[in-house]
Amino acid sequence: MKPDILIICGPTASGKTALAAELALRLDGEVVSADSMQVYRGMDIGTAKPTQGEMRGVPHHMLDVADPRENYSVARYVAQAVPIVDGILARGKLPIVAGGTGLYLDNLVAGRQFAPFAPDSGLRERLQERVRTEGLPALRRELERADPEAAGRIHPNDEKRTLRALEVYLATGKTITQHDRDSRALPNRYTPLTIALNFGERPWLWERIDRRVDHMMAQGLEGEVRGLLASGVSRECTAMQAIGYKEIAAAIAEGRPAAEGAEEVKLRSRQYAKRQLTWFRRNKQAYWFNWEKIPDLSAAAVFSTELARGCGLR
Repeated sequence: MKPDILIICGPTASGKTALAAELALRLDGEVVSADSMQVYRGMDIGTAKPTQGEMRGVPHHMLDVADPRENYSVARYVAQAVPIVDGILARGKLPIVAGGTGLYLDNLVAGRQFAPFAPDSGLRERLQERVRTEGLPALRRELERADPEAAGRIHPNDEKRTLRALEVYLATGKTITQHDRDSRALPNRYTPLTIALNFGERPWLWERIDRRVDHMMAQGLEGEVRGLLASGVSRECTAMQAIGYKEIAAAIAEGRPAAEGAEEVKLRSRQYAKRQLTWFRRNKQAYWFNWEKIPDLSAAAVFSTELARGCGLR
């Protein structure tokens, strides 16, 4: 099928932001971020959120759509991003979805419908209270009776996902396993052309990651983390588990120099990049572009533009 959206993916620090903006200018597109941490307001430096200069006048969507105190989810991302992508298509422009969060990308392409969730129902609060009074194992046993497949997938200590599965079952009468099965049986909402970025040699990517972390520290990452903590964002919040924030926050809490935390950020970023590459390599339809040690944006743009036009995107 002819593609209708362009995806730019790859590991952290692989140049997705720059290429997406360049292609948007060349192909009359708008950029939709698929980064699970760039959704949070006030988290700019550590997430490498594009600056106004880096956006180059191109509309960028799905940035700063959540408070860092919130537990953002893939379900909420899809619910917010789908109308944006549809709107870009309706305006006759090209949606360019750029990011490194594979789970967000896959579920957006599918347009996956998630099990309904009514946050004002009070059900989640009642389940949380039961965890405090009865203990998580009691609710695990309840989930095993109602949805043994979900119980088998969810780690026994994963309170969040255990409560979510019970919540869906109690609210809808249908297990989260059945909701997921029904959703996956539907055809994908979009047909993507996927361009995946990497470096020709692994050490080149590691150097790029190290330089990025050094740049973040020079920009004031420690101050950004301190500001978030001072504003009441807990270290236990989902947002503060992001690489770059968790390590610096820990160094601050333990009275260690932030520079020590930065070295940990480099290590965790390399480990994350490996996981991202494993995820994206599962997609056998992706077209890979490998940078040289010094990235050539023009060469990547020519490769991507010719590929897009050859596939009928523009």
